[in-house]
Amino acid sequence: MKKKILAGLLSGAMALSLAACGGGGGGAANTPAGNSSTPSTSGTTPVSGESYTVGICQQMTHEALDAATQGFKDALNEKLPGQVTFEEQDAGGEYANCGTIMDGFVAQGVDLILANATYPLQAAASATADIPILGTSVTDYATALSIEDWTGTVGGNISGTSDLAPLDQQADMLQELFPDATNVGLLYCSGEPNSVYQIETIQGYLEEMGYTCTQYAFTDVNDLSSVVQTACDGSDVIYVPTDNTAAANTETIANVVIPAGVPVIAGESGICSGCGVATLSISYYDIGYKTGEMAAQILTGEADISTMPVEFAPNVTKMYNAANCEALNLTMPEGYEPIA
Repeated sequence: MKKKILAGLLSGAMALSLAACGGGGGGAANTPAGNSSTPSTSGTTPVSGESYTVGICQQMTHEALDAATQGFKDALNEKLPGQVTFEEQDAGGEYANCGTIMDGFVAQGVDLILANATYPLQAAASATADIPILGTSVTDYATALSIEDWTGTVGGNISGTSDLAPLDQQADMLQELFPDATNVGLLYCSGEPNSVYQIETIQGYLEEMGYTCTQYAFTDVNDLSSVVQTACDGSDVIYVPTDNTAAANTETIANVVIPAGVPVIAGESGICSGCGVATLSISYYDIGYKTGEMAAQILTGEADISTMPVEFAPNVTKMYNAANCEALNLTMPEGYEPIA
């Protein structure tokens, strides 16, 4: 990776650590790096071949990121049975924790790093230019890593998978379900660069359709409820992208939008299951699994990470939250699957 990219990333990441997207929800999602649970070791003594240690840093605990991590581990255990030990850490939504975790992985000399979400990816890129880094649950690598003239391949020691569902199709879905709406509220965490990217992109599509869009940015869980209330007051429908802070606090959002009678279109099924009515969603397990397959190729020398393009989910699915639809007296058209 070019030096100017890493330098920009480091300064950008330091600024992000000051942005108030910390918190990331309550309970396990807020586990500080120093107090995380003992790293799991899913691998066993190798039956044959080399043994590998893989460091996993997950930005916070919520359904989507958990599924990506599980898919990654399942793929590696299938491709390299008994050969991989996983060192897992949860950053609790804090960039500073991601940096500490990555420094630990580098000091330990792990063979590969999985950076599950944007903060871990940025911290890993700042920590090492040598150890292979695979990202997952990252929406736009160019935005996350401050790369100009994006070609689809990061280069250097970084590649991975994206959780971006087609934003134009998400806008089409919103129009299909709410053709008579006028005002669309765009709710997101201001400290998550990939959320900003999604909001700015989908706003363009929605405004071309004739909607009036207003951005409602919250900084962390402390102002989330009040920002959601403001969004409800000015919106006929709300859109929430694949935002980690929102995903970790869907109950807080639901406690405002459902009584207010304002439906939420979500960027992924985990958010939709908590506070939304419908989503065009990828499978986070699938992108995690794909990342695990990439990891196996890198560890065994079958592939060069510097030439591996970022991969995307092969399928998207229209899904709906039956309970929230019933609460808001909404009937979904054919072609939508209920969220289990």
